[in-house]
Amino acid sequence: MNALMPASELAGRPVVTMAGEDVAQIKDTVFESAAGRVAGFTLSGRGLLSGPLRKSLPWSGVLALGHDAVMIPDEDVFERRGRVVARSEAQGGAVVGARVLTDTGTALGEVVDVVIEIEGGTARAVGYEIDPSEALGGKRRRVYLSLPETLAVSGEALVVPALAADFVAEDLPGFAETVRAFRDRLRREA
Repeated sequence: MNALMPASELAGRPVVTMAGEDVAQIKDTVFESAAGRVAGFTLSGRGLLSGPLRKSLPWSGVLALGHDAVMIPDEDVFERRGRVVARSEAQGGAVVGARVLTDTGTALGEVVDVVIEIEGGTARAVGYEIDPSEALGGKRRRVYLSLPETLAVSGEALVVPALAADFVAEDLPGFAETVRAFRDRLRREA
């Protein structure tokens, strides 16, 4: 694992060309529906009165994603906004704010953020930051829940295997080991 970060931390991050031009900023992260990979980003302009742009940045156009900026070769990598957003349409809606339920009907909490893993040339969702329900110890601070490869998602609920409740971490640094352990368990049971 290279890096884990909440997707919300990408919002507002500047998009910079190799020539050093500050051309946009990240508005939202778009995930591909099937694999949870980052498909790209919707963009907004830079500056106080700038709004959403009609173009988006596909993940394939990203050279580097750093703590301070997203690097692209030039603005030619931008696509029409609808092309990147269309890759997420089968996802069933926004996941932030959705209830998290196990496949046995236990409510685990509510999604606050998506945790992404950036590894090599890919970025994908590996889990969720959630406000826990009583099933996970109640109203303690937020926790991180591992994400299996496949799950059901709608705009209202996220359904995970009951096994996922055993793979919860209370902080992002500890979550990396939790994700590894969850993947290992799923492989053994497959």
